[in-house]
Amino acid sequence: MNQQRSRRFRASKEGMEAAVEKQRVREEILAKGGFLPPEEIKERFDSNCITPGTEFMDNLAKCLRYYIADRLNNDPGWKNLTVILSDASAPGEGEHKIMDYIRRQRAQPNHDPNTHHCLCGADADLIMLGLATHEPNFTIIREEFKPNKPKPCGLCNQFGHEVKDCEGLPREKKGKHDELADSLPCAEGEFIFLRLNVLREYLERELTMASLPFTFDVERSIDDWVFMCFFVGNDFLPHLPSLEIREGAIDRLVNIYKNVVHKTGGYLTESGYVNLQRVQMIMLAVGEVEDSIFKKRKDDEDSFRRRQKEKRKRMKRDQPAFSPGGILTPHALGSRNSPGSQVASNPRQAAYEMRMQNNSSPSVSPNTSFTSDGSPSPIGGIKRKAEDSDSEPEPEDNVRLWEAGWKQRYYKNKFDVDAADEKFRRKVVQSYVEGLCWVLRYYYQGCASWKWYYPFHYAPFASDFEGIADMPSDFEKGTKPFKPLEQLMGVFPAASGNFLPPSWRKLMSDPDSSIIDFYPEDFAIDLNGKKYAWQGVALLPFVDERRLRAALEEVYPDLTPEETKRNSLGGDILFVGKHHPLHDFILELYQTGSTEPVDVPPELCHGMQGKFSLDEEAVLPDQIVCSPVPMLRDLTQNTAISINFKDPQFAEDYIFKAVMLPGARKPAPVLKPSDWEKSSNGRQWKPQLGFNRDRRPVHLDQAAFRTLGHVIPRGSGAGVYGNAAPPPATYQGNLYRPLLRGQAQIPKLMSNMRPQDSWRGPPPLFQQQRFDRGVGAEPLLPWNRMLQTQNAAFQPNQYQMLAGPGGYPPRRDDRGGRQGYPREGRKYPLPPPSGRYSWN
Repeated sequence: MNQQRSRRFRASKEGMEAAVEKQRVREEILAKGGFLPPEEIKERFDSNCITPGTEFMDNLAKCLRYYIADRLNNDPGWKNLTVILSDASAPGEGEHKIMDYIRRQRAQPNHDPNTHHCLCGADADLIMLGLATHEPNFTIIREEFKPNKPKPCGLCNQFGHEVKDCEGLPREKKGKHDELADSLPCAEGEFIFLRLNVLREYLERELTMASLPFTFDVERSIDDWVFMCFFVGNDFLPHLPSLEIREGAIDRLVNIYKNVVHKTGGYLTESGYVNLQRVQMIMLAVGEVEDSIFKKRKDDEDSFRRRQKEKRKRMKRDQPAFSPGGILTPHALGSRNSPGSQVASNPRQAAYEMRMQNNSSPSVSPNTSFTSDGSPSPIGGIKRKAEDSDSEPEPEDNVRLWEAGWKQRYYKNKFDVDAADEKFRRKVVQSYVEGLCWVLRYYYQGCASWKWYYPFHYAPFASDFEGIADMPSDFEKGTKPFKPLEQLMGVFPAASGNFLPPSWRKLMSDPDSSIIDFYPEDFAIDLNGKKYAWQGVALLPFVDERRLRAALEEVYPDLTPEETKRNSLGGDILFVGKHHPLHDFILELYQTGSTEPVDVPPELCHGMQGKFSLDEEAVLPDQIVCSPVPMLRDLTQNTAISINFKDPQFAEDYIFKAVMLPGARKPAPVLKPSDWEKSSNGRQWKPQLGFNRDRRPVHLDQAAFRTLGHVIPRGSGAGVYGNAAPPPATYQGNLYRPLLRGQAQIPKLMSNMRPQDSWRGPPPLFQQQRFDRGVGAEPLLPWNRMLQTQNAAFQPNQYQMLAGPGGYPPRRDDRGGRQGYPREGRKYPLPPPSGRYSWN
């Protein structure tokens, strides 16, 4: 919640700043006579509404119920699926609710240990969570991230610039008749399949250690690796100052771990519980090299800054000494007729003005000195202004971790205490150690406490982790999560108060409110050594749970029945279609009106277990499912059914074992010796898209589609472009494409080619017949070569394809006198051999 609070306060602040900047630029452009489309009067979408408890999320849950019912009724692929919906009213993070389900099902006797799990999401946490399950078959689908996607300007709606660079120029025409104005450049979305069994192979090789004083267990080593990754940052703790993931912090931790683990006598973790005495040895080993890490970081930054400065100087030096302006300004090919280009109404007058301008410019003597940008400098030189400097302004860093005394300065600047205050440092370290224990428990056992949070904005140093072995790591039991509206009060800024009831909203803005200090209108952002504001730390006050609950007790009676319902905690809902074995069982529960929870029969649902209870707003067969969106139709012939579902329950002190289950079969190894190399011949590593390593993604632009429309006849034969097969050259990249309907298998496509050439298609004409002077062969003139080529092409059983004997699609008779080739072959005899004609 503290992290969500920081993000939402930032989003609100950045949104207001962007609106002010947009209005300022608009006024400047209009004052200069620029052209801008009329400003639309519309309500700004506040992304903060995507938070549990808002009316938006309540509507989203209704839409998801409708979507599931629609798919179960109309999509054959969903026929036998069991769908569990856990919307925003069920407390917890989505990925952790999924992990909790997997943990509880693994503990059941009917669970199949070789179940395949597939999780879709881009969070890096999913990788750690998937490893923490110790399931052998786990795949994560990630949408390929494509940075720098073009976005239109917020003022003129044109691409290629941002609001601050907008000049108010008229929109350029796209296409001859502006037919491409509304077409955005788009590409097919790609997905990356991250198979955790392959990652486990890499980790097993990386973490395997010889001559250990205890038995090596790869599962326990992976758990320790997951734990060490928490030190470089997660959603609940700030990363240690000396560990930056972009500086190779994970590799550094692994090397230290492999050096120290011989002394620890065992692993750092076990089933989500931390051995603090062993963790202390790792942290103190990191603390020994902290000083050198900070100095190396400073050297790397200085080196990078120096290279950037030299690059800018080089770019300035390479600029042309003179670039003509006005009508002689260079234009890109094809852009001279664009609206932005200038046309001279009086070329003679324009040329005269240019000559006069060149004559009035001061001449340059051979002894004149030049500045860094190539322009002549006056005699004696002048002092360069600060804004003309090549170096970008750097944020002020008062800590200076690379200089002696860095620890004292850090605690003074970040915590406002003296470094000699041992008691306060101990408190910070204890809170961080509690956080490490809480996060690991959260990943392996579930939420240990709904009340715990790290009460500081910054982390301690690794060298401060002395004497942590005796620190307590237990948490308060029996805690409950915030209700949805209470959570909104904890994470929303006052600017987003319109999503709350009026009386609750008043607590965020009323100067006399008892919790007004929770909602500052402005707040500082500490860059903390970073360059951009979004990388900094938002210095917001932490929410005191007791004060918040006490203030809300006075306004709870003001809630309407609808708001009271939205403020209640929900659960999971299970959906099945009419073909599912559970359908009749659930329908019978509704017909008998059972009020007690009923066990899920595992034999009817792939071994899944839990409890069923009737849902008051259930989706039932033969009842209309109303559409929550006006544009979509109601489901009048519904056959799907839904019911409340609850995971199997365990005692609060139950420990889920982090082991691979008996009977689980590890997937066959996929890595080869070449995969262990650090680099592949100097080429940058790229993820494999999909499951076919040799697939070449092909994209057609608008011009290609127009060409296809002109060349390939539509409407003849089956399919969009007819049933004619393409020429063999189009099979580059993959010969094993699925055949068209009715197309015969080609037994011998190119018998006269070598295996390594079989992927290249037929050779060009000039390569099909080789001329050898040594054996007295006669050189082929163009006519003879053409006849031989035709003779070879028309031999029987050579290129028998659907289109005809030549392997090329037939051409329609669309130009009057030209007759197309018939499909059954030529009606005239084959041409004579080329040797019959002599041109010598």
